[in-house]
Amino acid sequence: MLEKFPVYMTAFRQERMIRVYLPESYINESKRYPVLYMHDGQNVFEDEGAIKGVSLGIKDYLDESGLEIIVVGIDLNPEGEERVNEYCPWANGEISKQILGYASPSGGRGEEYLDFVINELKPFIDNKYRTLPNHTSMAGISLGGLISTYAACRYPHIFKRIAAVSPGFYRNQEEIENLLRNSDMSAIEKFYMDFGTKEIGENEEMFKVFLDLTNRVVEILNDKEVNLHYQLINDAEHAYIFFRKRVPEMLSYLFSDIDKAN
Repeated sequence: MLEKFPVYMTAFRQERMIRVYLPESYINESKRYPVLYMHDGQNVFEDEGAIKGVSLGIKDYLDESGLEIIVVGIDLNPEGEERVNEYCPWANGEISKQILGYASPSGGRGEEYLDFVINELKPFIDNKYRTLPNHTSMAGISLGGLISTYAACRYPHIFKRIAAVSPGFYRNQEEIENLLRNSDMSAIEKFYMDFGTKEIGENEEMFKVFLDLTNRVVEILNDKEVNLHYQLINDAEHAYIFFRKRVPEMLSYLFSDIDKAN
């Protein structure tokens, strides 16, 4: 079951569409459920309305698998560079400049975006639905993986399970590495990360650059002994038709201890 409604974002002075998946058992039972927050909400649940017409298909997967969780999708802001601004905690750095070929002024509003999630959206969701307020996770794709990793560093007492699918760390590579090194990650219960071997198409030289940047983050997480599940996906491109194939493994890993409906 999907519900959709706008929520006002104070820092951004605008309403943002929020999409909420409720398990089939929600209506007939009184129990409480873990909550997973996801970015790029238009692309989370159904192909209809998804950007470029392909979503992660999470609604169908959850209906069929019986995994009983609440998923909250936060729509992206499609205007200009606003997605980059919201999902990047810092202005784009030197590595980003080298990869893009120009100095981008975008980024730097990630903390404001997370402040909305933590102090406005989460209390609203916890009040409106039967949630487990202390069982909260976050997942995202590309730059959504960057802001989810940032959330793990800054708010590990809130977001205890994290997924970064094909993460776009390069925009804030230097800063996220430094933050990870200096963060207490001991409260993080599970961290899923993956990367496709065709993320950059057939450009093997650039693929090696991006893979190295991803592996640098993986090494820091391993050094900090985070419970990390990291995999390289053969022939996977940076596109939703490939991302959606990883949904079963990602959710099964994050919520392996959650009962499924009979």
